[in-house]
Amino acid sequence: MGSPSRGEALRTRVVIIDANFASQRVDNYLFSHLKGVPKSRIYRAIRQGEVRVNQQKVAPRYSLQVGDRVRIPPLRVAEMPVQVKLSSSWKTMLEQSVIYEDGDILAFNKPVGVSVHGGSGIRLGLIEAVRLWRTHERFLELVHRLDRETSGCLVVAKNRPVLTELHRLLVSHQVEKQYLALVLGDWPISLQEVSLPLQKNVLKSGERKVEVNEKGRPAVTRFRPLKRFKEMTLLEVRPVTGRMHQIRVHAASMGYPIVGDEKYGDTYFNQRLRQRWQRRLFLHAAGLQWTLSNGKKIGICTVLDEDWRKVLREAV
Repeated sequence: MGSPSRGEALRTRVVIIDANFASQRVDNYLFSHLKGVPKSRIYRAIRQGEVRVNQQKVAPRYSLQVGDRVRIPPLRVAEMPVQVKLSSSWKTMLEQSVIYEDGDILAFNKPVGVSVHGGSGIRLGLIEAVRLWRTHERFLELVHRLDRETSGCLVVAKNRPVLTELHRLLVSHQVEKQYLALVLGDWPISLQEVSLPLQKNVLKSGERKVEVNEKGRPAVTRFRPLKRFKEMTLLEVRPVTGRMHQIRVHAASMGYPIVGDEKYGDTYFNQRLRQRWQRRLFLHAAGLQWTLSNGKKIGICTVLDEDWRKVLREAV
């Protein structure tokens, strides 16, 4: 138990919290499980004692514990969510993209162009599709994110304890992340690490963009040339931190933008690229590695797609 099913927002229900939802704030728990109910209504229900935990009023910040009995009152939804069906193409893509699975995680080789979650005009992202595909799984949450334009390794947690542990490992830089990037120019072998603070900005158009700024958050990326072409260099990239667009901005700030990057890259070169090869960002999450507290080591590697292989075959 621990998660109310769809359509139960209109009748009183008592939910017993299990390990998948322990340590989560009660307000966040209700937000995620009462889709369509305005946040203001949920807060009012908590504040007025309509929502109770173990028959007691609690604050929105109350941290749920295993065995807690949460009373959820009938709350009217603002608009019933539209039931989305998983298309056969989505199902096929997911089936073909799974590269690792055990009792705790599900890992995908995410194709380029697939958003990891819905929103901002995107009706269905990968995590929503996975939940529709794996309906027998009671808990599925993204461990980390990849840009829509980036292909490669994406991990989904199948229970909250492992999600919490992997988040802890990520924050403490104990997850080794390896990327492959194709950049414009002859990357110097002496340039092995870029340490520049990054700051997120939202433009008037609503577009999010990251820039190097001394007031930003610390960011460190390590680079190693693997192969040189006439106009490009193939790099192994190991980000130490995990800032938004970190690899793309660090590479571009050094004068070697990632090939196909329409946000931070070279417009003229990208136009030439599209005439010969696929229009896309050549940044790939090649693998992840970590060690759990129980000593279990996990290493996940992904293969390059045909767009990548074609460029590496034909580039001179």
